[in-house]
Formats: sequence, structure tokens, C-alpha cells
Amino acid sequence: MLRSNFEEGTTRWAVRRAQWRALGISDDEMLRPKIAVVNSSSSLSSCYGHLDETSRVVQEAIREAGGLAFEVRTTAPSDFVTSAGREARYLLPTRDLIVNEIEVMVEGAQLDGIVCLSSCDKTTPAHLMALGRLNLPSLVVIGGYQGHGFCAGAPVDIDDVYESVGAVAAGTMTVDELTDLTENAIVGPGVCAGLGTANSMHMVAEALGMALPGSAPVLAASPRMYERAEAAGRRIVELIREDVRARDVITAAAIDNALRVVVAVGGSINTIRHITAIAAETELPIDVVARLSQLQGEVPLLARVRPNGAHRVADLERAGGCAAVLAQLGSSIDGSALSVAGGTIAEHLPPADAIDAAVVRPIADPADVRGGIAVVRGNLAPDGALVKLAAVPRDRVRFEGPARVYETESAAMADVRSGAIRSGDVLVLRGMGPRGGPGTVFAAGLVAALVGARLSAHVAVVTDGELSGLNSGMTVGQVMPEAAEGGPLAAVEDGDRIFIDLAELAVSVDLIDETIAERLARLATVPLPEAPRGWLSMYRELVAPIYRGAVLVPPPAVTTAGDS
Repeated sequence: MLRSNFEEGTTRWAVRRAQWRALGISDDEMLRPKIAVVNSSSSLSSCYGHLDETSRVVQEAIREAGGLAFEVRTTAPSDFVTSAGREARYLLPTRDLIVNEIEVMVEGAQLDGIVCLSSCDKTTPAHLMALGRLNLPSLVVIGGYQGHGFCAGAPVDIDDVYESVGAVAAGTMTVDELTDLTENAIVGPGVCAGLGTANSMHMVAEALGMALPGSAPVLAASPRMYERAEAAGRRIVELIREDVRARDVITAAAIDNALRVVVAVGGSINTIRHITAIAAETELPIDVVARLSQLQGEVPLLARVRPNGAHRVADLERAGGCAAVLAQLGSSIDGSALSVAGGTIAEHLPPADAIDAAVVRPIADPADVRGGIAVVRGNLAPDGALVKLAAVPRDRVRFEGPARVYETESAAMADVRSGAIRSGDVLVLRGMGPRGGPGTVFAAGLVAALVGARLSAHVAVVTDGELSGLNSGMTVGQVMPEAAEGGPLAAVEDGDRIFIDLAELAVSVDLIDETIAERLARLATVPLPEAPRGWLSMYRELVAPIYRGAVLVPPPAVTTAGDS
């Protein structure tokens, strides 16, 4: 019995039937499984330029398979467009706004299943969070990455545009040259053509078992992407009939598999906050950061994809993508975890001889035994912070220097332009976390600009703000607790010496605990930036700490994965 089939003669049956008959829906169609096709689309960004056509493909496949499809629209944030206002404070909060929009539309209408069309950075985690919360038959369709262009005969993509802002600031590139890059960097719809947060989260969706095998990465609007979309439309009807729900797939084992894939490819550090949030919405009592710490030294780096190396995301797709990474990880993953395709993850993996081992290395011969992401701790980050090891040269495992403290990214960017930043400086950007921002402030633009200004090899960055998966260099992100929660980052002053040791996985300031405590006590309450009336002020009141996923619902009590 479908929950969407209301008792005849009741109010909700009668008024809904009147509405749907006016839309041309037949009595026979009204008895079919009713499926939301969540289209987080917008004409504001090229990330979403193909999703309306993707939605049409999915809806048609649902109809042919015996279902009734309804398109549901949500907020559609773009990290390179929606970041323009209020120093990108809206970006992370849009993730949770989407979660609640999906709940309202699906639960309000009592639909039977969900297909989410996932594209830019915040949409994939939002969709997975919503699916975990609602626990209906559901799956994710991956929107794919954009093609790169050429400028002066060399391949260029959005990463080159991002970093070149720093070159303009440093006077090594003209605005006209940057304009030329913007003309050529993007040649189609889809997400950034690097292993940023979007492509990383696309791979997380497949590693969790919530996207069909072979879904990520994939070139946007390609025949292969549309084939996966059509298959997803057919499969959702089967999932409803089989009563396979999101929480049957998103389990502790699936979370562990996703973490292993992120470490193995050196994915965006932002995936960790999102995986934490997915676990929280699915009511899995897992301390994701602690589990990531446990994996250190256990999962090596198997692929070097931009910005971590020379290979492009297209190379990773040709090599087999997420499925190839899972296959090369072999027995270190839990192959018994389920897939929305039916059966287990292990049943859908390619044989080793079908994988391009030059791109996705065997676990016995990795690109780097350290793995791609690590948790660092110390008196600056007692609850941990994250470093993308894959984006830091092996000869830069240690860094020591005086702190230059900034409360805004714009102030730090001004110092890049003026030449005030010196070799050896540690740039501290604070008060930019979910509560402090509120909503996390971009530190990513500064980190990219440091590359373009040729400073990234000579300075380090420590921040509680939001980074990009496209960032590289000695960067310590997601410092926990954030400064706005009274974390030690709030006590740092200009000139304090900061130490980063990636060999020891440590980040600290040369202050004794008593001095840190005295400075924090003098602050009494950490001053917070004004939260404008509206969504951001509501978000500040509701948001949980970043180490609990920055979700807007009370997370379950957590344990480290594997605890009884």
C-alpha cells in the first residue's frame, strides 16, 4: 500500500484529486508510485545549465517504469555566484535550507520516493542529508563536471581563473589577461573541473551507495550522464516496490567507505563536515572526525587529480572513477554495504585489469602512503582541524612563523595587494565558522590568491572559515572549536608564533594553556559579526558546531565508528 494513495472520500483525497485532474493526471496515474524529482536548478550558474533537461529525462523514465513524477524545485546555490553577498555567508546555510525545503515538499505531499539531481557543492550533501532524514526509497543523480577550455594553447579551467586573481593583485597578470581566462575557462554546464567539493561529494554519493555505480565523476550533459539519469528514473520505481529505503543504504559501513574514498583521492576537506551532517541526519551515532583520525596511515593516496597533481577529473572518469577507487581499496572497504542499484557495493566494482593504474594506483603501490586528508590537533585545535595532505608538497611537512590575524577575508586580500604579507607569515582568518560568520565566511579566495601571487609556497593559512576543494598549499582548515565558540583561535594575537607539523599531525601556538585561558577570559564573550535580520540570524541561533556537521537538528549522541 503506497502512503500516497489516500482513502477515497476523504478531504485530502478529494482536494488533491481536483488539483491533479486540472493538471491532466488520470485516475490510473494517481494510483502509481508518486516520486519527487528534486531539481535544484537555477539560471544564475553554469553548474545547473543542463539540469532541466536531466529532470525531463528522469521524469520520462519514471513514467515509462510505471511511476508518477513531480518536479520539486529548491534553492540552487553556486559557490562562485551565491558567494558574492556578505562574504559568502549564505553558502553553507543554503545546504540546510535545501534539506528543509525537500522535507516540506515531500512530507507535505506524502510522496513515495525521491530522485535528487545533484550538481554544485552544497546540493549533493543537502540531498543526501534530506534523504537520510526522510528515509524513503531514494537515490541521487550526479550532474557532472564542466569541460575545460584553452587559452594561448594551454588547457584552462575555473581553478586557473580563481588563482589568477592573486596574480592580478600581485601585478604579474593584467586584468585583460584575466578577462581572457574567464572567456575560455568553461565550455559547458556542470561543476568545477577539478577535485573540488562538488566532484568530491559526487564521489561520496556513489561511495555511500546512494548513486548508481559508475556515476562519478562524469562529464555533464554527456551521453553517459544522461544514461545514468535514465537508469535512475527506472530504478526509483523498483526501489519503491522493493521498499529499499535510504537508511538501508546509508549505514555506518557506508559512511566508512565514503571516508576511505575521500582520503584515497585527496578530496575536499569540506566533505568531512558534509559526511558528518549526513550521518547526523540519518541518526547514525558516529564521530566522523575521530573516525577520520583512525584512518590516518591506514588509507593511502591512490590518485593525484588537480589541484593535487597533473591528472584531470576527466582522466579519473576514464580510469573508472569512484568505482575504480573502491576496487583498488579492495578488502579495506566494507563490500557488504548496499547499493541503490541492488545488491552490495562489491558486486558492482570493476576488475583490477579494467582500471587505468596510472591514474588510480593499486593500494600496494600508492601515490602517497600518507593518504590525502588528515586530522591535526594541538592547543589551537583541541577538537581537531583538517589538512589536505595531497595538496601540500612532501618537502613542506613543517612550518613555523608569526601570526597575522584577520577577521575578514577582504582585509587579508588587501594585504596581498599591498605586498604587506611576508614570507614565513601564518595568516590566521578567524570568526568565520558556522556560528561566527554566521554561515562560514570564505577564506578560499585568499588561499587561491596566494597561489596566483606566488606566496603560497612561503606562507601558511589557519582558519575556521570555509575553504575550497580547489585550494592548495599549507592550509589548516575547519579549526575546531571555531573562534566564535570560544576556541583557542580567538586568543591568537599578531606576532604569536604558530607551528604546523604534518609529520606529527599537530597545529599549535607558542602559548601556555594559562595564557590562552587568560586571553579568552578577557574577551568574556567572543565578539560576533552582526547577523542581518532574516535567514542568517535564524541560522546562527539554530546551527550546531562544525564538528557535529553544522546541522540544524539536534544530532544523536556520537561514538567512534566501531564502538559498541
